[in-house]
Amino acid sequence: MEQKKPNARSKGRPKNSVANRSTRKKRSASARKPDSKPSITKRDNALKAGQFCPVDEQCGACQLLAVPYADQLDSKQVEIEELFADALSEDGATMQPILGMDEPFHYRNKVISPYAPGKRIKKSADNKREEQRAGTSATRKRKNDRPSVEKREILCGMYAQGTHRIISTDECLIENQVAKKIIQTIRLVMMRYGIEPYNEDTGKGFLRHAIVRVGHRSNEVLVTLVTNAEDFPGAKNFARELVKRCPEITTIVQNVNTRATNVILGEGKERTLYGPGFILDRLCGLSFRISSHSFYQVNAVQTEVLYEAAIDLAHLQGTERILDAYCGTGTIGLVAARALQEKTPAAARGDALVVGVDKVASAIVDARNNAKHNGIENTSFVAEDAGVFMNEMAGRGEALDVLFMDPPRSGASPEFLQATARLQPLRIVYISCNPKTQARDVAYLREQGYRLEAIQPVDMFPHTTHIENICALRCRTTG
Repeated sequence: MEQKKPNARSKGRPKNSVANRSTRKKRSASARKPDSKPSITKRDNALKAGQFCPVDEQCGACQLLAVPYADQLDSKQVEIEELFADALSEDGATMQPILGMDEPFHYRNKVISPYAPGKRIKKSADNKREEQRAGTSATRKRKNDRPSVEKREILCGMYAQGTHRIISTDECLIENQVAKKIIQTIRLVMMRYGIEPYNEDTGKGFLRHAIVRVGHRSNEVLVTLVTNAEDFPGAKNFARELVKRCPEITTIVQNVNTRATNVILGEGKERTLYGPGFILDRLCGLSFRISSHSFYQVNAVQTEVLYEAAIDLAHLQGTERILDAYCGTGTIGLVAARALQEKTPAAARGDALVVGVDKVASAIVDARNNAKHNGIENTSFVAEDAGVFMNEMAGRGEALDVLFMDPPRSGASPEFLQATARLQPLRIVYISCNPKTQARDVAYLREQGYRLEAIQPVDMFPHTTHIENICALRCRTTG
Protein backbone atom coordinates (compact mmCIF):
# COMPACT_ATOMS: atom_id res chain seq x y z
CA MET A 1 0.00 0.00 0.00
CA GLU A 2 1.34 3.38 -0.93
CA GLN A 3 2.75 5.49 1.82
CA LYS A 4 1.21 8.91 2.29
CA LYS A 5 2.28 11.95 4.21
CA PRO A 6 0.80 11.98 7.70
CA ASN A 7 -2.47 13.84 7.88
CA ALA A 8 -1.92 17.26 9.32
CA ARG A 9 -5.11 17.10 11.34
CA SER A 10 -4.22 13.88 13.08
CA LYS A 11 -0.61 14.81 13.99
CA GLY A 12 0.00 14.93 17.70
CA ARG A 13 -3.70 14.70 18.50
CA PRO A 14 -4.58 12.15 21.19
CA LYS A 15 -7.16 9.51 20.47
CA ASN A 16 -10.60 10.27 21.77
CA SER A 17 -11.92 7.86 24.29
CA VAL A 18 -15.24 7.81 26.05
CA ALA A 19 -13.55 9.46 29.00
CA ASN A 20 -12.67 12.65 27.18
CA ARG A 21 -15.98 12.87 25.36
CA SER A 22 -17.39 15.10 28.06
CA THR A 23 -14.60 17.60 27.46
CA ARG A 24 -15.60 17.94 23.85
CA LYS A 25 -19.24 18.52 24.78
CA LYS A 26 -18.17 21.63 26.63
CA ARG A 27 -17.02 23.29 23.44
CA SER A 28 -18.84 26.43 22.50
CA ALA A 29 -22.01 26.35 20.51
CA SER A 30 -20.26 28.19 17.69
CA ALA A 31 -17.79 25.31 17.32
CA ARG A 32 -20.56 22.75 17.19
CA LYS A 33 -23.02 24.54 14.99
CA PRO A 34 -21.47 27.24 12.78
CA ASP A 35 -23.75 30.06 11.75
CA SER A 36 -25.54 29.40 8.46
CA LYS A 37 -24.90 33.05 7.55
CA PRO A 38 -21.40 33.97 8.74
CA SER A 39 -20.81 37.49 9.94
CA ILE A 40 -19.02 40.16 7.94
CA THR A 41 -15.95 39.54 10.10
CA LYS A 42 -15.91 35.85 9.21
CA ARG A 43 -16.30 36.66 5.53
CA ASP A 44 -13.51 39.19 5.70
CA ASN A 45 -11.26 36.59 7.30
CA ALA A 46 -12.27 34.03 4.67
CA LEU A 47 -11.45 36.48 1.92
CA LYS A 48 -8.01 37.10 3.37
CA ALA A 49 -7.43 33.34 3.61
CA GLY A 50 -8.32 32.90 -0.07
CA GLN A 51 -11.47 30.88 0.67
CA PHE A 52 -14.22 33.34 -0.18
CA CYS A 53 -16.63 32.56 -2.99
CA PRO A 54 -18.88 35.35 -4.29
CA VAL A 55 -21.73 32.93 -5.08
CA ASP A 56 -21.57 30.65 -2.05
CA GLU A 57 -24.88 31.88 -0.60
CA GLN A 58 -26.66 31.31 -3.94
CA CYS A 59 -25.06 27.93 -4.62
CA GLY A 60 -25.41 26.55 -1.12
CA ALA A 61 -22.96 23.71 -1.72
CA CYS A 62 -20.24 24.98 0.62
CA GLN A 63 -22.26 25.76 3.72
CA LEU A 64 -19.18 26.11 5.92
CA LEU A 65 -16.84 27.94 3.54
CA ALA A 66 -16.46 30.98 5.75
CA VAL A 67 -15.78 28.86 8.85
CA PRO A 68 -12.09 28.08 9.61
CA TYR A 69 -11.31 24.52 8.60
CA ALA A 70 -10.17 23.48 12.08
CA ASP A 71 -13.55 24.60 13.44
CA GLN A 72 -15.35 22.65 10.72
CA LEU A 73 -13.55 19.49 11.80
CA ASP A 74 -14.32 20.10 15.47
CA SER A 75 -17.98 20.61 14.66
CA LYS A 76 -18.19 17.36 12.69
CA GLN A 77 -16.35 15.47 15.43
CA VAL A 78 -18.85 16.63 18.04
CA GLU A 79 -21.78 15.77 15.77
CA ILE A 80 -20.59 12.15 15.48
CA GLU A 81 -19.96 11.92 19.21
CA GLU A 82 -23.48 13.11 19.96
CA LEU A 83 -25.10 10.75 17.45
CA PHE A 84 -23.37 7.71 18.99
CA ALA A 85 -23.30 8.90 22.61
CA ASP A 86 -25.26 5.95 23.98
CA ALA A 87 -23.19 3.34 22.15
CA LEU A 88 -19.94 5.04 23.14
CA SER A 89 -20.97 5.06 26.79
CA GLU A 90 -22.49 1.58 26.98
CA ASP A 91 -20.07 -0.35 24.74
CA GLY A 92 -16.84 1.43 25.69
CA ALA A 93 -16.03 2.07 22.05
CA THR A 94 -13.02 4.08 20.93
CA MET A 95 -13.79 7.42 19.30
CA GLN A 96 -11.00 8.30 16.90
CA PRO A 97 -10.24 11.92 15.90
CA ILE A 98 -11.66 12.96 12.57
CA LEU A 99 -9.28 12.65 9.61
CA GLY A 100 -9.21 15.94 7.71
CA MET A 101 -7.36 17.14 4.62
CA ASP A 102 -4.04 18.95 4.45
CA GLU A 103 -5.29 20.91 1.42
CA PRO A 104 -9.10 21.10 1.56
CA PHE A 105 -9.67 22.87 -1.78
CA HIS A 106 -10.31 21.74 -5.38
CA TYR A 107 -10.75 18.16 -4.20
CA ARG A 108 -13.78 17.20 -6.30
CA ASN A 109 -12.42 15.18 -9.23
CA LYS A 110 -15.89 14.80 -10.72
CA VAL A 111 -17.54 17.98 -11.98
CA ILE A 112 -21.08 18.08 -13.39
CA SER A 113 -22.56 21.06 -15.19
CA PRO A 114 -25.95 21.59 -16.82
CA TYR A 115 -26.26 23.68 -19.98
CA ALA A 116 -29.25 25.92 -20.59
CA PRO A 117 -30.23 28.91 -22.72
CA GLY A 118 -29.70 32.30 -21.16
CA LYS A 119 -30.58 35.83 -22.19
CA ARG A 120 -31.08 36.85 -25.80
CA ILE A 121 -27.95 38.17 -27.43
CA LYS A 122 -28.64 41.62 -28.82
CA LYS A 123 -27.55 42.17 -32.37
CA SER A 124 -24.78 44.68 -32.79
CA ALA A 125 -24.67 47.20 -35.61
CA ASP A 126 -22.00 45.06 -37.30
CA ASN A 127 -24.25 41.98 -37.13
CA LYS A 128 -27.16 43.87 -38.68
CA ARG A 129 -25.00 45.12 -41.55
CA GLU A 130 -23.72 41.57 -42.11
CA GLU A 131 -27.30 40.30 -42.37
CA GLN A 132 -28.16 43.01 -44.86
CA ARG A 133 -25.21 42.03 -47.03
CA ALA A 134 -26.32 38.38 -46.85
CA GLY A 135 -29.61 39.32 -48.56
CA THR A 136 -33.10 38.02 -47.97
CA SER A 137 -34.01 35.14 -45.68
CA ALA A 138 -34.59 32.95 -48.75
CA THR A 139 -31.10 33.65 -49.96
CA ARG A 140 -29.69 32.89 -46.53
CA LYS A 141 -31.59 29.63 -46.45
CA ARG A 142 -30.02 28.55 -49.73
CA LYS A 143 -26.57 29.33 -48.36
CA ASN A 144 -27.24 27.59 -45.07
CA ASP A 145 -29.67 24.69 -44.81
CA ARG A 146 -30.41 25.40 -41.15
CA PRO A 147 -33.00 28.08 -40.41
CA SER A 148 -31.76 31.03 -38.45
CA VAL A 149 -32.12 30.57 -34.69
CA GLU A 150 -32.48 33.32 -32.16
CA LYS A 151 -29.10 33.57 -30.48
CA ARG A 152 -28.98 33.25 -26.70
CA GLU A 153 -26.28 33.00 -24.10
CA ILE A 154 -25.35 29.50 -23.01
CA LEU A 155 -25.37 29.07 -19.25
CA CYS A 156 -23.29 26.51 -17.41
CA GLY A 157 -22.12 26.12 -13.85
CA MET A 158 -24.18 24.85 -10.92
CA TYR A 159 -27.74 25.02 -9.73
CA ALA A 160 -28.74 27.51 -7.06
CA GLN A 161 -29.69 25.75 -3.84
CA GLY A 162 -33.10 24.10 -4.05
CA THR A 163 -33.74 25.28 -7.64
CA HIS A 164 -32.89 24.54 -11.26
CA ARG A 165 -31.63 28.07 -11.79
CA ILE A 166 -28.07 27.93 -13.07
CA ILE A 167 -25.41 30.04 -11.40
CA SER A 168 -22.91 30.82 -14.10
CA THR A 169 -19.44 30.98 -12.57
CA ASP A 170 -15.94 30.31 -13.89
CA GLU A 171 -14.47 29.35 -10.55
CA CYS A 172 -15.23 26.94 -7.73
CA LEU A 173 -13.11 26.43 -4.63
CA ILE A 174 -13.91 22.72 -4.24
CA GLU A 175 -14.03 21.54 -7.87
CA ASN A 176 -11.03 20.32 -9.84
CA GLN A 177 -9.65 23.25 -11.83
CA VAL A 178 -8.85 21.23 -14.95
CA ALA A 179 -12.41 19.86 -15.02
CA LYS A 180 -13.84 23.32 -14.48
CA LYS A 181 -11.84 24.67 -17.42
CA ILE A 182 -13.19 21.90 -19.66
CA ILE A 183 -16.77 22.65 -18.60
CA GLN A 184 -16.29 26.25 -19.72
CA THR A 185 -14.58 25.25 -22.96
CA ILE A 186 -17.49 22.98 -23.91
CA ARG A 187 -19.72 26.05 -23.87
CA LEU A 188 -17.38 27.87 -26.28
CA VAL A 189 -17.29 24.91 -28.67
CA MET A 190 -21.09 24.68 -28.52
CA MET A 191 -21.33 28.30 -29.63
CA ARG A 192 -18.90 27.72 -32.48
CA TYR A 193 -20.76 24.66 -33.81
CA GLY A 194 -24.26 25.95 -33.17
CA ILE A 195 -25.11 23.31 -30.56
CA GLU A 196 -28.26 24.29 -28.69
CA PRO A 197 -28.38 23.75 -24.91
CA TYR A 198 -31.29 21.85 -23.40
CA ASN A 199 -34.33 23.82 -22.23
CA GLU A 200 -36.08 22.08 -19.33
CA ASP A 201 -39.29 24.05 -19.86
CA THR A 202 -39.76 23.14 -23.51
CA GLY A 203 -37.89 19.83 -23.63
CA LYS A 204 -36.03 21.11 -26.69
CA GLY A 205 -32.32 21.63 -27.21
CA PHE A 206 -29.48 19.14 -27.55
CA LEU A 207 -26.78 19.22 -24.87
CA ARG A 208 -28.14 18.63 -21.35
CA HIS A 209 -25.09 18.08 -19.14
CA ALA A 210 -21.37 17.52 -19.21
CA ILE A 211 -19.65 15.30 -16.64
CA VAL A 212 -15.88 15.58 -16.33
CA ARG A 213 -13.88 13.03 -14.32
CA VAL A 214 -10.17 13.55 -13.63
CA GLY A 215 -7.96 10.70 -12.44
CA HIS A 216 -6.30 11.77 -9.21
CA ARG A 217 -3.04 9.97 -9.87
CA SER A 218 -3.27 9.21 -13.60
CA ASN A 219 -4.51 12.68 -14.59
CA GLU A 220 -6.55 11.00 -17.31
CA VAL A 221 -9.75 12.87 -18.17
CA LEU A 222 -13.14 11.44 -19.14
CA VAL A 223 -15.74 13.81 -20.61
CA THR A 224 -19.33 12.55 -20.83
CA LEU A 225 -21.69 14.65 -22.97
CA VAL A 226 -25.33 13.97 -22.06
CA THR A 227 -27.53 14.71 -25.07
CA ASN A 228 -31.27 14.96 -25.69
CA ALA A 229 -31.08 12.93 -28.92
CA GLU A 230 -28.96 10.16 -30.35
CA ASP A 231 -28.17 11.92 -33.62
CA PHE A 232 -25.16 14.20 -33.06
CA PRO A 233 -24.31 16.00 -36.32
CA GLY A 234 -20.63 16.84 -36.51
CA ALA A 235 -19.88 14.85 -33.36
CA LYS A 236 -16.36 13.89 -34.40
CA ASN A 237 -15.52 17.49 -35.34
CA PHE A 238 -16.94 18.70 -32.03
CA ALA A 239 -14.78 16.18 -30.14
CA ARG A 240 -11.65 17.06 -32.10
CA GLU A 241 -12.16 20.76 -31.45
CA LEU A 242 -12.67 20.15 -27.73
CA VAL A 243 -9.51 18.03 -27.49
CA LYS A 244 -7.57 20.63 -29.46
CA ARG A 245 -8.54 23.26 -26.91
CA CYS A 246 -8.13 20.91 -23.93
CA PRO A 247 -5.38 18.40 -24.81
CA GLU A 248 -5.51 16.87 -21.32
CA ILE A 249 -8.74 15.09 -22.33
CA THR A 250 -8.13 11.36 -22.94
CA THR A 251 -11.63 10.22 -23.88
CA ILE A 252 -15.08 11.62 -24.76
CA VAL A 253 -18.35 9.69 -24.52
CA GLN A 254 -21.86 10.64 -25.65
CA ASN A 255 -24.64 9.48 -23.33
CA VAL A 256 -28.23 9.74 -24.61
CA ASN A 257 -30.97 10.80 -22.19
CA THR A 258 -34.29 11.70 -23.81
CA ARG A 259 -36.44 11.41 -20.69
CA ALA A 260 -38.02 14.34 -18.86
CA THR A 261 -36.22 13.58 -15.61
CA ASN A 262 -33.85 15.01 -13.04
CA VAL A 263 -31.63 11.96 -13.44
CA ILE A 264 -28.53 13.12 -15.30
CA LEU A 265 -27.33 10.01 -17.14
CA GLY A 266 -29.54 8.15 -19.55
CA GLU A 267 -29.88 4.38 -19.48
CA GLY A 268 -29.94 4.11 -23.25
CA LYS A 269 -27.25 4.24 -25.86
CA GLU A 270 -23.71 5.46 -25.42
CA ARG A 271 -20.98 5.87 -27.98
CA THR A 272 -17.35 6.82 -27.77
CA LEU A 273 -16.46 9.96 -29.69
CA TYR A 274 -12.77 10.03 -28.79
CA GLY A 275 -10.33 7.73 -27.00
CA PRO A 276 -11.03 4.34 -25.35
CA GLY A 277 -14.30 5.31 -23.63
CA PHE A 278 -12.91 5.02 -20.09
CA ILE A 279 -10.04 6.21 -17.91
CA LEU A 280 -7.78 4.48 -15.39
CA ASP A 281 -6.84 5.76 -11.98
CA ARG A 282 -4.85 4.39 -9.05
CA LEU A 283 -6.29 4.06 -5.58
CA CYS A 284 -4.60 2.39 -2.61
CA GLY A 285 -1.99 0.93 -4.94
CA LEU A 286 -4.56 -0.60 -7.33
CA SER A 287 -5.68 0.50 -10.78
CA PHE A 288 -9.38 1.07 -11.44
CA ARG A 289 -11.26 1.46 -14.70
CA ILE A 290 -13.72 4.36 -14.61
CA SER A 291 -16.50 4.72 -17.18
CA SER A 292 -19.44 7.11 -17.41
CA HIS A 293 -21.67 5.01 -15.11
CA SER A 294 -18.95 3.90 -12.67
CA PHE A 295 -19.36 4.82 -9.02
CA TYR A 296 -16.08 6.35 -7.92
CA GLN A 297 -15.60 8.63 -4.93
CA VAL A 298 -15.24 12.29 -5.94
CA ASN A 299 -12.47 12.93 -3.38
CA ALA A 300 -9.75 10.43 -4.21
CA VAL A 301 -7.31 11.75 -1.59
CA GLN A 302 -9.71 11.08 1.26
CA THR A 303 -10.99 7.89 -0.31
CA GLU A 304 -7.56 6.36 0.25
CA VAL A 305 -7.69 7.58 3.85
CA LEU A 306 -11.20 6.15 4.25
CA TYR A 307 -10.41 2.73 2.77
CA GLU A 308 -7.18 2.31 4.68
CA ALA A 309 -8.98 3.17 7.92
CA ALA A 310 -11.73 0.66 7.10
CA ILE A 311 -9.20 -2.10 6.42
CA ASP A 312 -7.40 -1.32 9.68
CA LEU A 313 -10.66 -1.54 11.64
CA ALA A 314 -11.38 -4.97 10.12
CA HIS A 315 -8.27 -6.40 11.85
CA LEU A 316 -7.56 -8.80 9.00
CA GLN A 317 -5.26 -11.76 9.72
CA GLY A 318 -5.10 -13.12 6.17
CA THR A 319 -7.51 -16.06 6.29
CA GLU A 320 -10.89 -14.37 6.64
CA ARG A 321 -13.85 -14.81 4.36
CA ILE A 322 -15.12 -11.33 3.49
CA LEU A 323 -18.35 -10.01 1.99
CA ASP A 324 -18.38 -6.54 0.39
CA ALA A 325 -22.05 -5.50 0.32
CA TYR A 326 -23.13 -2.62 -1.92
CA CYS A 327 -19.77 -3.22 -3.59
CA GLY A 328 -20.24 -0.98 -6.66
CA THR A 329 -17.17 -1.31 -8.87
CA GLY A 330 -15.40 -3.38 -6.23
CA THR A 331 -13.03 -0.81 -4.78
CA ILE A 332 -13.31 -1.73 -1.09
CA GLY A 333 -13.43 -5.46 -1.76
CA LEU A 334 -10.37 -5.37 -3.99
CA VAL A 335 -8.40 -3.32 -1.47
CA ALA A 336 -9.37 -5.89 1.19
CA ALA A 337 -8.38 -8.78 -1.10
CA ARG A 338 -4.99 -7.22 -1.69
CA ALA A 339 -4.58 -6.80 2.07
CA LEU A 340 -5.28 -10.54 2.55
CA GLN A 341 -2.67 -11.39 -0.06
CA GLU A 342 -0.08 -9.26 1.69
CA LYS A 343 -0.69 -11.06 4.98
CA THR A 344 -1.06 -14.57 3.51
CA PRO A 345 0.51 -15.06 0.05
CA ALA A 346 -1.42 -18.29 -0.36
CA ALA A 347 -4.61 -16.23 -0.34
CA ALA A 348 -3.76 -15.13 -3.85
CA ARG A 349 -4.91 -18.53 -5.12
CA GLY A 350 -7.65 -20.98 -4.37
CA ASP A 351 -11.17 -20.22 -3.23
CA ALA A 352 -12.58 -16.69 -3.40
CA LEU A 353 -12.05 -15.17 0.00
CA VAL A 354 -13.67 -11.84 -0.89
CA VAL A 355 -17.15 -11.76 -2.42
CA GLY A 356 -18.63 -8.49 -3.69
CA VAL A 357 -22.40 -8.14 -4.10
CA ASP A 358 -24.39 -5.39 -5.79
CA LYS A 359 -27.72 -5.42 -7.58
CA VAL A 360 -26.45 -3.06 -10.30
CA ALA A 361 -25.28 -5.39 -13.05
CA SER A 362 -23.09 -2.81 -14.82
CA ALA A 363 -21.20 -2.15 -11.58
CA ILE A 364 -20.48 -5.87 -11.22
CA VAL A 365 -19.08 -5.97 -14.75
CA ASP A 366 -16.75 -3.10 -13.80
CA ALA A 367 -15.77 -4.88 -10.58
CA ARG A 368 -14.84 -8.08 -12.42
CA ASN A 369 -12.83 -6.11 -14.96
CA ASN A 370 -11.03 -4.26 -12.16
CA ALA A 371 -10.15 -7.56 -10.46
CA LYS A 372 -8.79 -8.97 -13.72
CA HIS A 373 -6.94 -5.75 -14.50
CA ASN A 374 -5.15 -5.89 -11.13
CA GLY A 375 -4.45 -9.62 -11.24
CA ILE A 376 -6.48 -10.30 -8.08
CA GLU A 377 -7.85 -13.83 -8.20
CA ASN A 378 -9.17 -14.36 -4.67
CA THR A 379 -12.41 -12.48 -5.41
CA SER A 380 -15.78 -13.07 -6.98
CA PHE A 381 -18.54 -10.57 -7.75
CA VAL A 382 -22.25 -11.32 -7.86
CA ALA A 383 -25.10 -9.27 -9.32
CA GLU A 384 -27.75 -9.77 -6.66
CA ASP A 385 -29.41 -8.01 -3.74
CA ALA A 386 -26.98 -8.26 -0.83
CA GLY A 387 -29.72 -9.10 1.70
CA VAL A 388 -30.99 -11.96 -0.45
CA PHE A 389 -27.45 -13.21 -0.96
CA MET A 390 -26.71 -13.27 2.78
CA ASN A 391 -29.97 -15.08 3.53
CA GLU A 392 -28.93 -17.71 1.01
CA MET A 393 -25.54 -18.02 2.72
CA ALA A 394 -27.23 -18.42 6.10
CA GLY A 395 -29.56 -21.05 4.66
CA ARG A 396 -26.56 -23.07 3.48
CA GLY A 397 -24.95 -22.77 6.90
CA GLU A 398 -21.99 -20.75 5.60
CA ALA A 399 -19.87 -18.61 7.91
CA LEU A 400 -18.69 -15.06 7.32
CA ASP A 401 -15.81 -13.40 9.13
CA VAL A 402 -16.03 -9.78 7.97
CA LEU A 403 -18.85 -7.80 6.40
CA PHE A 404 -18.00 -4.50 4.72
CA MET A 405 -21.12 -2.46 4.05
CA ASP A 406 -21.39 0.93 2.36
CA PRO A 407 -25.10 1.57 1.73
CA PRO A 408 -26.69 4.65 0.14
CA ARG A 409 -27.61 7.75 2.17
CA SER A 410 -30.92 6.17 3.16
CA GLY A 411 -28.99 3.49 5.04
CA ALA A 412 -29.40 -0.26 4.97
CA SER A 413 -32.83 -1.73 4.28
CA PRO A 414 -34.66 -3.62 7.05
CA GLU A 415 -34.33 -6.79 4.96
CA PHE A 416 -30.55 -6.35 4.72
CA LEU A 417 -30.21 -5.77 8.47
CA GLN A 418 -32.34 -8.83 9.24
CA ALA A 419 -30.20 -10.93 6.90
CA THR A 420 -27.06 -9.61 8.62
CA ALA A 421 -28.41 -10.58 12.03
CA ARG A 422 -29.27 -14.05 10.71
CA LEU A 423 -25.86 -14.67 9.12
CA GLN A 424 -24.00 -13.17 12.10
CA PRO A 425 -20.63 -12.18 10.61
CA LEU A 426 -17.94 -11.98 13.26
CA ARG A 427 -17.08 -8.35 12.44
CA ILE A 428 -18.90 -5.57 10.61
CA VAL A 429 -17.22 -2.50 9.13
CA TYR A 430 -20.00 -0.05 8.31
CA ILE A 431 -19.07 2.89 6.05
CA SER A 432 -21.66 5.62 5.66
CA CYS A 433 -22.10 9.01 4.00
CA ASN A 434 -25.06 9.70 6.32
CA PRO A 435 -24.18 9.19 10.00
CA LYS A 436 -27.82 9.72 11.05
CA THR A 437 -29.09 6.64 9.21
CA GLN A 438 -25.90 4.84 10.22
CA ALA A 439 -26.64 5.53 13.91
CA ARG A 440 -30.15 4.11 13.41
CA ASP A 441 -28.77 0.93 11.79
CA VAL A 442 -26.03 0.52 14.40
CA ALA A 443 -28.66 0.73 17.15
CA TYR A 444 -30.51 -2.16 15.50
CA LEU A 445 -27.34 -4.24 15.15
CA ARG A 446 -26.52 -3.67 18.80
CA GLU A 447 -29.96 -5.01 19.70
CA GLN A 448 -29.12 -8.11 17.62
CA GLY A 449 -26.01 -8.94 19.61
CA TYR A 450 -23.28 -6.63 18.26
CA ARG A 451 -20.97 -4.36 20.22
CA LEU A 452 -19.66 -1.08 18.84
CA GLU A 453 -15.85 -1.21 19.06
CA ALA A 454 -14.62 1.90 17.27
CA ILE A 455 -15.74 4.97 15.34
CA GLN A 456 -13.63 6.76 12.73
CA PRO A 457 -15.02 9.91 11.04
CA VAL A 458 -13.40 11.06 7.79
CA ASP A 459 -13.89 14.49 6.25
CA MET A 460 -14.59 13.61 2.62
CA PHE A 461 -16.29 16.91 1.81
CA PRO A 462 -14.55 19.94 3.37
CA HIS A 463 -16.56 23.16 3.63
CA THR A 464 -19.84 21.23 3.59
CA THR A 465 -21.92 19.73 6.39
CA HIS A 466 -21.47 16.19 5.02
CA ILE A 467 -19.46 13.63 6.99
CA GLU A 468 -18.23 10.16 6.09
CA ASN A 469 -18.09 7.83 9.07
CA ILE A 470 -16.88 4.29 9.81
CA CYS A 471 -18.28 2.10 12.61
CA ALA A 472 -16.60 -1.17 13.56
CA LEU A 473 -18.77 -3.75 15.34
CA ARG A 474 -18.11 -7.23 16.73
CA CYS A 475 -20.61 -10.03 17.34
CA ARG A 476 -20.87 -10.70 21.08
CA THR A 477 -21.95 -14.33 20.71
CA THR A 478 -19.25 -15.48 18.30
CA GLY A 479 -16.25 -13.54 19.42
